Amino acid sequence: MKLFTRYNRILLITNFIGLIIIGFLFYQTLTYYLNKQMDDGLTEELMEVNDFTNVKNILPAPTSFDDLVAEYKKIKVANGRSFFADTVYYNPKKRIMETARYLQADISFNHQAYRVLIMSSKVERQEEIRTICLIIILPVSLLLVILLGINRVMINRLWSPFRQLLINIKAFNVNREEPFDEVISPTIEFRELNDAIANLSSKVRSDYKEIKLFTENASHEMMTPLAVINSKLDTMLQSNHLGATESETLGDLYKATSKLTKLNQSLLLLVKIDNNSQLDIEEINVKDMVEEKLAFFQELIYKRKLIIDLDLNPFYLSTSRQLLDILVNNLFSNAIRHNKEGGLIKISLAKNTLAFSNTSDYLKLDEDVIFERFHKDASSEGTGLGLAILKQICNREHFQLQYHYRYHLHTFEVEFNPNT
Repeated sequence: MKLFTRYNRILLITNFIGLIIIGFLFYQTLTYYLNKQMDDGLTEELMEVNDFTNVKNILPAPTSFDDLVAEYKKIKVANGRSFFADTVYYNPKKRIMETARYLQADISFNHQAYRVLIMSSKVERQEEIRTICLIIILPVSLLLVILLGINRVMINRLWSPFRQLLINIKAFNVNREEPFDEVISPTIEFRELNDAIANLSSKVRSDYKEIKLFTENASHEMMTPLAVINSKLDTMLQSNHLGATESETLGDLYKATSKLTKLNQSLLLLVKIDNNSQLDIEEINVKDMVEEKLAFFQELIYKRKLIIDLDLNPFYLSTSRQLLDILVNNLFSNAIRHNKEGGLIKISLAKNTLAFSNTSDYLKLDEDVIFERFHKDASSEGTGLGLAILKQICNREHFQLQYHYRYHLHTFEVEFNPNT
């Protein structure tokens, strides 16, 4: 839930509950004062009854008007108490049931106790209460709606620099030379936030450049000594004066050096991809490139007795030829290296998707970590950078790389235009 939505929801709920509580208290207060007025009127009616009996020495005749009813009932003993209460009675004039306020009191007349019941209809008073409540609540509700609208507009304007900061943060790319786009705001807090993000972005870019420069320089500097070591090892392995133990030891050293050379080349390639060094964009027939790579790996495929299942359709793509060559090469290499003897490799190119599927002696891989750098199984002899290079190329070219395991086949699928 967005911050503004949550704030507006809390504000709306709070105002709604407050309006209900205030409306209820206002209604109860108004009802109390109107009941008090009716009680005063009923008391005056009782006083008139008392005055009439004292002057005329008789009880007044029972009355039954539209809004006032007076009744008398003989009782044995008058307790002298009186009380007010609400009731519902049948109005014979209107022929409907109505709510009323009544006063019940005991009086004595000619040594006889009487219970006097005087009722007054509350219909008109209730109409007055409803009218007053509507007159008060409707303008208050309208004012509340207006305030909510003004509040929403003001919040959107006040927080617009924050939204722009989020947009700039999302658009920030550590590989680009453009500085972080600053946001001008009259609010001190947003200016401080903008300055903090700008300083942080500058530091991140500076540190990133230093790390890339170190990696690139280190990889370049390692190439020469590694080439010298490989050359010396080749010379020593061809010598006829080595024993079996020395030959085996030199063979292990040669393998380790070759692995180190591949690792260095992979790291250097990752640095070049990160630096966007591959900019040779051209129109490429992906089908032709796959067929060329198939011919290149044909000897290795034949040696491992692998079965190739091709389903290629022509597809043209505008991208870097060097990056696409590395992508297809790594897909082939991965499908061959991790396959089993006499296994199957299925290659399909349909619309904008290239998929490599291969059999293997291993079950499903962990999708969460297989594309991380230097991640590999204990049984793997690779550098752990092959899939990381694939992922980096796909990120660089905005391709979508996915892995899934179905029907005992490991499948790596590249979608070249995922948004089309």
